[in-house]
Amino acid sequence: MFNHTSQEFIQLLPYWGYPLMLLLMTLEGPIITIISAFLASLGYFNIFIVFSLSVLGDVLGDIVLYFIGYFGGHKILLKAEKFLKIKESVIEKLREKFRQNGAKIIFYVKSTTGLCYITFILAGTTRMKLSKFVKYSILGGLFWSSFLVIVGYFFGYAAEQISEYIKYAGYIILTGAVMFFIGLTLYKKKQAKEILE
Repeated sequence: MFNHTSQEFIQLLPYWGYPLMLLLMTLEGPIITIISAFLASLGYFNIFIVFSLSVLGDVLGDIVLYFIGYFGGHKILLKAEKFLKIKESVIEKLREKFRQNGAKIIFYVKSTTGLCYITFILAGTTRMKLSKFVKYSILGGLFWSSFLVIVGYFFGYAAEQISEYIKYAGYIILTGAVMFFIGLTLYKKKQAKEILE
């Protein structure tokens, strides 16, 4: 049972939660999107607003990285390379792929790999046309956010249904969600290697 204070907190959550959600999705989209969709399935948020904010936050984050590369140039690319611990050979392969088809790379790294940060900075340093960058960032974001929202909503729905029959269902589902996210991260790293081959 929730006390009076807890009930007030839950009532306010959808109102102040959305601006905070957008900020966090801009900084770290995937895990925040899954958690927000999970809460939406339990009735705390509107699932369509969660999806819209996920796409918006994702694209805003990409644009920030683009402009970091655009104004920072080659120097900021070198710093990002060291900070993200990415080998120079990987950067060169990515650069070559980018020259071949930058739009395709923007879409694929967003939705399937772990090379997002360095790729979007590279897009800025190579002066890729902003309108083209945003177009493929949105397309990739729609695909990626849809997947994450469905996953989060599914786990939340499963937790709510199973809790009627299993006492510790919430913990079981939460463990499953964490394991899924770890598996997804490992898969993205594998895809990152394959896309550079």
